[in-house]
Amino acid sequence: MVRVRFAPSPTGFLHIGSARTALFNWLHARHTGGRFLLRVEDTDLKRSESRFLDEILEDLRWLGLDWDEEPLFQSRRFDVYRAKAEELVAAGKAYRDGDAVLFRVPPSRTVAYDDIVHGRITVETEAIKDQVLIKSDGSPTYNFSCVVDDAHMGITHILRGDDHISNTPKQILFYEAFGLEPPRFGHMPLILGSDGSKLSKRHGGVSVEEYKKEGFLPEALANYLVLLGWMPRDGREVVPLEEIVRLFDISEMNDVQAKFDLQKLRWINGEYIMKAENSRLLPLLRAQLAAAGQDSAAATDDRLSKVLDLYKVRIKTLSEFPAMTDLFFRDDYALEPEGLKHLEKPESREYLAALADRLATLSAFDHASIETAFRAFVEERGLKAGQVIHPARMAVSGRTKGAGLFEMMEVLGRDRVVERLRRAAHG
Repeated sequence: MVRVRFAPSPTGFLHIGSARTALFNWLHARHTGGRFLLRVEDTDLKRSESRFLDEILEDLRWLGLDWDEEPLFQSRRFDVYRAKAEELVAAGKAYRDGDAVLFRVPPSRTVAYDDIVHGRITVETEAIKDQVLIKSDGSPTYNFSCVVDDAHMGITHILRGDDHISNTPKQILFYEAFGLEPPRFGHMPLILGSDGSKLSKRHGGVSVEEYKKEGFLPEALANYLVLLGWMPRDGREVVPLEEIVRLFDISEMNDVQAKFDLQKLRWINGEYIMKAENSRLLPLLRAQLAAAGQDSAAATDDRLSKVLDLYKVRIKTLSEFPAMTDLFFRDDYALEPEGLKHLEKPESREYLAALADRLATLSAFDHASIETAFRAFVEERGLKAGQVIHPARMAVSGRTKGAGLFEMMEVLGRDRVVERLRRAAHG
């Protein structure tokens, strides 16, 4: 049975690159019917914090990832690492240097393995110095604790970033020293920024938490991260995680470096927003409105859902919703400077006043009735539609573009629309 693991260090938030690593390990486990395990690499006792671990675990759950056994904590296994190091000392394969224990790297050896992603990799042991197993303070080194724990957990496949390629031959030597069969290793090219440099904040957020706050949906972020290393054979880019589980094949992972494209992520997120049920999005949008300082408490779910219907095809992240829709929740919305020209002409103000009177008498105030009245008003006066549409849009929304004017008016309601038209007519 396939057994894979994700091993976060609780010294900070979950990095986008680490989230991708977790995703690919989880996918391989779920596709093969194997097990996905967690190991908490908290040997750095000074920097490790429980709040970071809580956040990492929450972010994994948010992305749709689950694990099969209780996490293993390295901080609770120091005695195990020391005992294992002593085994190698007793076998003459390691030696003490003061309070530290070092592994004797055998000379004139070629360490070779078939990387799942990159193919055959070979390293000469002349390029590897004797390796510290236990530091002088009694704590284990990363490479040694990894091998001890992966063997203990029965890990069969290790998928991780290219930055670990230099660690792999050292770890293989440790497996051999214990008489163990090494797992299969696969190293994924690191995620780069759009300009080809190391991914950093200037390319966008670098932690999952930042994208969550920005209003990205978890299924969209997970979908995009998978594309940074694998693609369905049919070339589709929007693929739900449950379908990716069915299609994924570890042997088809890309061996080229992937560039993080924020615009592609935004597009994918927009696709998922359009398909999402309003009932799921409403609480998320209320949180975004609150974060933007807008009080949506007075708006019923039904009204908020109608506003969402107008903008669902326009927003790429949920955080864009408050700025686009503040006109529905407050009357002191800002007016776009470039649109003020539509309100300054005397004839435009006269049109708005007359239109307000016409709309105030409608028996039904739905977008179809509003449009019929509007078209009749324009025709009666021998005007071009734009002569009234542009001033009316500015009057009721403060913007020169956005959702359909008549649909906006319906959601705003008769009283608000008439009041705003009259207010604009009187300057």
